Amino acid sequence: MENLKPNKLKYKIKVIDNFLSPEDFKGLCSLKIEKETNKKFITYHNEISKGKIVNSSIDKNLLQRIHQNYHSKAMEILNEINPEKVKLYDYSDFLIIVTSNDSKFPIHDDTPNKLLSGVIYLEPEENSGTKFYNNKLGEDLTNIEWQPNRAVFFSRVERETWHSYEGDGKKNRIVLVYNLMTKRVKDVFKIEKKNYFIGNLRFKINPFLFRFFKITI
Repeated sequence: MENLKPNKLKYKIKVIDNFLSPEDFKGLCSLKIEKETNKKFITYHNEISKGKIVNSSIDKNLLQRIHQNYHSKAMEILNEINPEKVKLYDYSDFLIIVTSNDSKFPIHDDTPNKLLSGVIYLEPEENSGTKFYNNKLGEDLTNIEWQPNRAVFFSRVERETWHSYEGDGKKNRIVLVYNLMTKRVKDVFKIEKKNYFIGNLRFKINPFLFRFFKITI
């Protein structure tokens, strides 16, 4: 399945089943990471810029292969959802995120340096998907249900692309987050026709608010 899923949302989300090849999906699921942790969130960060690995916390050969196999597809998706932002691409982030079964990441709209935000569900066989809303109050819920190797993509817009995720209370939730990134944040706000000063302030302080109070603004 590949579609811009019909919903009540004011922005586009793209859902692609079987996004990764069987070999790549198996490789990611076989990574030697801390899967059974009781920590609320564990993030394994990886970055590729201009085709070269800048930072890696997983197998470098697998990371390079993932980039080579899906970069063009990700750029096509960004061009489909938000073509004005394609010219701002600078580098790619690949994060393996382990969310404990009883943890929840609150409703948020993603940071402005993310041109395209993507999540690919890895393990386990059943868990909680990703929820999207039209506002921070959680109205017009669209839930993209969990299915291994299902990818969900969207292009963030300041205070519009609200979403959240959480564990299902039974097993830890493991995903690959695949983001196309930019260093030209001011240009992002210009394209979005949003206030740079206010938006960039949120960008700077939200990590601290979440770290200490488990909230975002």
